[in-house]
Amino acid sequence: MTRLDCNVTSCLHNSDNYCCKAAIIVEGPKAKDTYETSCGSFDENKDGAFHNLFKTPESKLEVDCEAKNCVFNEDRHCNAEHIGIAGDGASESEQTECASFKIRS
Repeated sequence: MTRLDCNVTSCLHNSDNYCCKAAIIVEGPKAKDTYETSCGSFDENKDGAFHNLFKTPESKLEVDCEAKNCVFNEDRHCNAEHIGIAGDGASESEQTECASFKIRS
């Protein structure tokens, strides 16, 4: 499992910079740079109205990966020990990115 830090505080799954989902998906099948990836599991927490009362932050979770050109993509799963999802203030998934994306040589 991958340890994930997330600075997308506008996501309703974010709690203390951790994701409260058991699994996420990183999109960007043709990505060649971080800005061409996104967190496909992003859901905006509009006006901070949602408060996570029942879920706890996951320090390790399953990361499915559509970024075929990433060195950490192994059969559509991320094999990195640690990744970061960036995009603080995002209102849609396209404004997020996998900050740990690294292109295959």
